[in-house]
Amino acid sequence: MLGNVSELDLRLIRVFLAVVEAGGISAAQTALNTTQPTISAQLATLESRLGFRLCERGRAGFSVTSKGSQFLEAARRLMAAAEGFRVEVQHINRKISGNINIGLLGQIDPVANKKIALAIARLRSHHEGLYFHFTELSSSFLEEKLINGHLDLAIGYFWHRLANIDYFSLFQETQIAYCGPTHPLFDKVGVLNSEDVREHDWVWPSHPLPEMPAPTSIDRLTALTDSMDGAALLILSGQHLGFLPQHYAARHEALGQLHPLNPEQLRYEVGFHAAVRHSARQREAVSAFLAELMAVFGAPE
Repeated sequence: MLGNVSELDLRLIRVFLAVVEAGGISAAQTALNTTQPTISAQLATLESRLGFRLCERGRAGFSVTSKGSQFLEAARRLMAAAEGFRVEVQHINRKISGNINIGLLGQIDPVANKKIALAIARLRSHHEGLYFHFTELSSSFLEEKLINGHLDLAIGYFWHRLANIDYFSLFQETQIAYCGPTHPLFDKVGVLNSEDVREHDWVWPSHPLPEMPAPTSIDRLTALTDSMDGAALLILSGQHLGFLPQHYAARHEALGQLHPLNPEQLRYEVGFHAAVRHSARQREAVSAFLAELMAVFGAPE
């Protein structure tokens, strides 16, 4: 006789549980896909190994004994633990593979880039068969390629906020208005206000953001571009004023090529988002990468 529960045959315990759930040996035949004599023999074997009777069966009907009731609760806990173990092992062995096509706005803050890289590293440390394809695009093209399925996920700032795309906030970028050394206002930079700069030409994003109202009338927005480098060249030329990300302009400012008009007043905080089509979120690889991004940026999904 074996009294050690750890040595019991799990298959026999499952037979007992099935009989209890069915309410008797005869009723359990269909669930167990076997005959009544076989079930009776399996119950007898289990009882023999336990050293006590689990249930009464016969003409008087089926009933669980007092010890059988105690064993029943323990058996259910054991089966639940076994199922939890199975799921956990399956998760350990589960691998995500395939490609993720990701679009990025150019010239992202290095600090944010490092976090995106961390999300990639964390995901690939568990799923080596996952491959990333990156494309650098302007904000408008990011949304367009998301919609037509050329991209699975995009990281940038977006102005459409389309209904079939989900947007997840990642981080804020500081945009400051700058002036080049040959511009007429350069000698006054640092203290200029909105009225001082209103009558000058500006370079402006082709697709403006809701966080950034235009600093002047539309006829003074004489250059439109989605290129950060293009905007910087126009400002450096001395012909235009314009906003640039603070981290991007810092190198020009250090060389004396650009200077903020008024960093306390002429500035905006622009939100960067991860954008994903509703349908793309159903893909396991995309969903996993999005979860890692939310984790490294500390943002709720």
